[in-house]
Amino acid sequence: MRRPLVPALALATTLALAACGSGSPMFGADDAPSASGDAPGTEVECAEPPAPPSSPPQFSQDDLPAPHPGDPATVTATLGTSCGDIVVELFADRAPQTVASFVLLAQEGYWDDSPCHRLTTQGIYVLQCGDPTGTGRGNPGYAYGIENAPSDGIYPPGTLAMARTQDPNSNGGQFFVVHETTQLPVDGGGYSIFGQVTEGLDIVEAVAAQGGQGGTPDGAPAQPISILTVDVED
Repeated sequence: MRRPLVPALALATTLALAACGSGSPMFGADDAPSASGDAPGTEVECAEPPAPPSSPPQFSQDDLPAPHPGDPATVTATLGTSCGDIVVELFADRAPQTVASFVLLAQEGYWDDSPCHRLTTQGIYVLQCGDPTGTGRGNPGYAYGIENAPSDGIYPPGTLAMARTQDPNSNGGQFFVVHETTQLPVDGGGYSIFGQVTEGLDIVEAVAAQGGQGGTPDGAPAQPISILTVDVED
């Protein structure tokens, strides 16, 4: 299975950001130091993350739900994490297939106890989550296409978007939260924006400020953070 990517910029070369699949992710960063560091006010209190689930739920392509009807136009969800709650507004009217999938996976506990496995702090600025295995290669067993991708490739802070491989029909369970304005490639269709953080972006920013493990600008976050539960409001 190919690892999902979120595109990255390296040495002025546009690379890709992935979400689920096999092979090596097309994602890179140059050798410059990470922009993240010990900035004041960037501490966050986190609990010890749980071990990833040994047998996360799996589905088939037939389980892909019908697109959300878009009424209401937005849906609120709360990501309970080991570092605190992150509240998001899901754009059911603009990304109906993505939101329907998100709601299904949340209700089925797909993301319970899943680590956010990837942090990028150079070129692109995202925290990538949504793979219960924590390897960056997991997916729910079904896939679907791109929705609501910005034509200019600009993803503002707080944007909630899907990660994918080079295949435009490889959206599944992995997603990313943008912690600093990021420009991603539009070649291949871009990346589906399906929501916005309304509360708790400071948690993501604080995790990002600690950088990656070993000082890497692209890798596991130095401050581990896991999704414990995802609750969707009726």
